[in-house]
Amino acid sequence: MAHSCRVIAQELDTLVSPKTITNSQLIGIGKTQILDTYLSPEKYQGQEVTYLSHTIRDYDGKPLSKLIRHQGTFAQVHNRANNANELAGMYYFSYGWLYNWHFFSNQLIVKAGGSIEANLGFVYNTRNSNNPAQARAALNISPTAAAEYHFYIKRLPFAVRYEFAVPLVGAMFSPNYGQSYYEIFSRDNYDHNIVFTHPGNIPSLRHMFTADFTLWHQTFRIGYLGNYQQARVNHLKQHQYSHAFLIGWVNRFKLIRYREKRKTRLSPY
Repeated sequence: MAHSCRVIAQELDTLVSPKTITNSQLIGIGKTQILDTYLSPEKYQGQEVTYLSHTIRDYDGKPLSKLIRHQGTFAQVHNRANNANELAGMYYFSYGWLYNWHFFSNQLIVKAGGSIEANLGFVYNTRNSNNPAQARAALNISPTAAAEYHFYIKRLPFAVRYEFAVPLVGAMFSPNYGQSYYEIFSRDNYDHNIVFTHPGNIPSLRHMFTADFTLWHQTFRIGYLGNYQQARVNHLKQHQYSHAFLIGWVNRFKLIRYREKRKTRLSPY
């Protein structure tokens, strides 16, 4: 006896790489000191305003995190005699991967890895008539590490976090000593203007300490950001030392993606 069969198709949902995203939006205000001997041998000091978007993406079941950081700063500074001013603006971008270690039932999380960091900005001296501005551009590979500790006080969640990054190798733009921007861009007079960088000529550090707390069902973050950028290239010196108090809020959410999977089976009739 012959039997007939029919094909029944079923669509099943498969969970694919759920990830938890922690994003903080922070505003900072503080003090900065700027030195750029291409513009002036004087050190300039003043106020700096910072905006920082900091994102960590954690992948469930994987000991890896992705770090994405956008930071913009603007500073207005003056010399010791208070008869000259400089304006400075910088944009910093970081993209990195960190390996995670968990301790004490996930209360303590240690992350370490590396980031690609790009910086782009300017310094403008209002007093100079010749060479009044300096462009800044750099690309670095930076070892990066962080530690987070989570705890409760009267059933309210708190967290403290420390993060730092140190440029290891990269490249930066700089005019040479006595070289004008007219020579570089109008006459195409290249003079070692793209410089290989390492800790010997750009000993720099960026670090941040923050604390998270919850009020009115919203997580807030306060902290300190220290950014110490230095360079000694082409017989020129430059640095920018910044200290900022940070305040803002934190959003934490989970993204879950499903993949449709088709499954077939035979059914007699």
